[in-house]
Amino acid sequence: MSQVMVLGAGGWGIALALVATRNSHTVTLWSHDPEELDDLRRNNQNRLRLPGVFLPHGLELTGQIETAATADMVVMAVPSFAIRSTARRLRGHIRPGTVVVNAGKGLEDGTLKRFSQVLEEELPEARIAVLSGPSHAEEVARRVPTTVTVAATDIEVAMRARDVLNQPPFRIYVNSDLMGVELGGALKNVIALCAGIVDGLGLGDNTKAALMTRGLAEMARLGKAMGAHSHTFAGLSGMGDLMVTCGSLHSRNLRAGTLIGRGESVESAVRRVGTVEGYLAAGAAWQLARQYEVSMPIVEQCYLICYEGKDPRQAVIDLIERPSGTENEPQWMA
Repeated sequence: MSQVMVLGAGGWGIALALVATRNSHTVTLWSHDPEELDDLRRNNQNRLRLPGVFLPHGLELTGQIETAATADMVVMAVPSFAIRSTARRLRGHIRPGTVVVNAGKGLEDGTLKRFSQVLEEELPEARIAVLSGPSHAEEVARRVPTTVTVAATDIEVAMRARDVLNQPPFRIYVNSDLMGVELGGALKNVIALCAGIVDGLGLGDNTKAALMTRGLAEMARLGKAMGAHSHTFAGLSGMGDLMVTCGSLHSRNLRAGTLIGRGESVESAVRRVGTVEGYLAAGAAWQLARQYEVSMPIVEQCYLICYEGKDPRQAVIDLIERPSGTENEPQWMA
């Protein structure tokens, strides 16, 4: 059995800690917030994120990141904006060769880097993997059957992460297309934010299906241009994650988008919902589209709504009135 440390005591961190604990590993859950730790110790649950899901006997809680020195595997389950700063705190406190699994999804603001790149910079002594796919913490924690993928450039690292975290009904596939898996996890959040806007505007199933399908094409198009395998986007970290994030009220992207579609300001919607990864990723995705000269009209309209104040109704009109194209795109063939 392994020593596993999970960084981040929100819903996703707790869900993954539960998975590892159920797999008979020794698990330590870390939080940077003393008040959060006190609340967890008093109530044995995260009452805000996972009410009614109680922490198992034997799960250790700590505010000392230095505890990672004894871990065989570290799971990063912090918000995207905190990944670099948390990795920097972790530096020097892990053994060479420790597997670090990032469970967050997004792109770093400003640098446009994928989070595996961020972790490689901050933790050169680690072996990096990424966990992604359709997996709401609320369901994973309650043992709802879930299937995800874990990716690494070294497939043995992905297999090591799989062996530690695979615990039915939490089923893990491995993938060597690290870039494709990461881009799928980041870009689907932008499309899900748009799906919420569609719901908030009161548009129908036809509109939402079109958005998801053409959004997936945009994701694959950018991925291919950047060097990912486009068929990855037809898998769990692409199509699978897109479907669940666009269709579930567990999705903060969907909820925030719905508020925006109903007329609430972007700033107010994000503030009410909390961390909205699609909002954070929209700017980075649009910059990457321009950098790689890839047509991403849905991402462009999301960027304009989020950062330029464009009326969502006008964005829909501008999308639907674009010149008709062909669907004979080879993005699934590469």
